[in-house]
Amino acid sequence: MDTLTISIGIGLAVSLLFSEIFGLAAGGMVVPGYIALSLDEPLTVAATFAAAIVTYFIVYSLSNLIVIYGKRRTVLMVLVGFLVGIFLEWFSPSIGMPTEAMDMESLAESNDYEVIGYIIPGLIGIWIDRQGMIETLGILITASTVVRLVLMLLGLELVL
Repeated sequence: MDTLTISIGIGLAVSLLFSEIFGLAAGGMVVPGYIALSLDEPLTVAATFAAAIVTYFIVYSLSNLIVIYGKRRTVLMVLVGFLVGIFLEWFSPSIGMPTEAMDMESLAESNDYEVIGYIIPGLIGIWIDRQGMIETLGILITASTVVRLVLMLLGLELVL
């Protein structure tokens, strides 16, 4: 089994445990497993959290103009998160397409961060909407750290 699969499985267990103990969701059941694999890249984690926060505010602003609830809100959150991630990938000079002043070599050297996954920002945004920003990001960071520690205890840290 590869490290990603094991990380997601551990993340599911930790998410369930934290949900039962603290009554808070860690940004979606699979999210801590993905975040745990990127904890050694703080700019990547920060970019993912920023994309999730932007996603939340876009959907929140839209909900003041049109009626968005239930499945529509969930799907819209994931879709907007996907688009925000794509936007960051395409238009951020250090992670996306090269500008005229940059060649491909300097682009490869400056690739310090990216948004984790395509649906992860939307999943985090859903839970920011449901339980609050501080609560969601706090429990997500804690759960991801626990997943990373379990991976280290299993000796899978070397494979990352």
